[in-house]
Amino acid sequence: MVLPRSYSPSQARALFRDKTSSVATTAGFSLGYAQANLIAVDRRYAFDFLLFAQRNPKPCPILGVLEAGHVTSDLVRGGDIRTDIPAYRVYRDGELVDEVADATSYWTPSTVAFLIGCSFTFEQALIDAHVPVAHIEQGRNVPMYVTNIDCVPAGTFSGKMVVSMRPIPASQVADAVRVTSRYPAVHGAPVHVGDPAAIGIGDLAAPDFGDAVDIAPGHIPVFWACGVTPQSVVMSSKPDLAICHSPGKMLITDVRDSFYQVP
Repeated sequence: MVLPRSYSPSQARALFRDKTSSVATTAGFSLGYAQANLIAVDRRYAFDFLLFAQRNPKPCPILGVLEAGHVTSDLVRGGDIRTDIPAYRVYRDGELVDEVADATSYWTPSTVAFLIGCSFTFEQALIDAHVPVAHIEQGRNVPMYVTNIDCVPAGTFSGKMVVSMRPIPASQVADAVRVTSRYPAVHGAPVHVGDPAAIGIGDLAAPDFGDAVDIAPGHIPVFWACGVTPQSVVMSSKPDLAICHSPGKMLITDVRDSFYQVP
């Protein structure tokens, strides 16, 4: 049996494209390779979203932008971003209207796709530094929460930041900050440590996306900006159509994690 961590990116994308295997999350897949979030909108919204991402680099660090109608890039050589993610969410006028395994029917010649950095990319670095990653250990999707933190508006787009949470032993929080700060292209250092209420989160056991994780005694919740933020923004801003990844089910790229690590 091939373990998820042993899949090459192309093998993982082929597995997801095949749709015969259920994938709860891509966390832990393709050891050593970066993962990406997806948001795709019509090109009349593309400049506004590009400006939005430029103004909000923590939750929306752009790894790549495809030409209108294009479905592959150097990040996924030979791949097809309409099919190579385990599941997609489709929004119309800010409302979630569909969750599909194949987004081809929603793609048009004017669809512009943005690939956004994902914090799954730095999780192996945390593990290598002996910092536990609870959702991987517990076989769950990472918990994600809509906060009270306003993103900087741009054109059509505005909304609240989404964060992912990993409970970290108190003695290792500084290590987690140090390790992840070296990956600014995939959200970098945390945006908040400690009291979830301070950023508008009422109940850690009830995430807005993903799965709740068990928090062991002596562990502190640590929050990173999350690439699901564009979906929160889509719900607030209501473009007529947006195609996104299903939270926790990412596009696995051909780019090594280490490419995004800074000294």
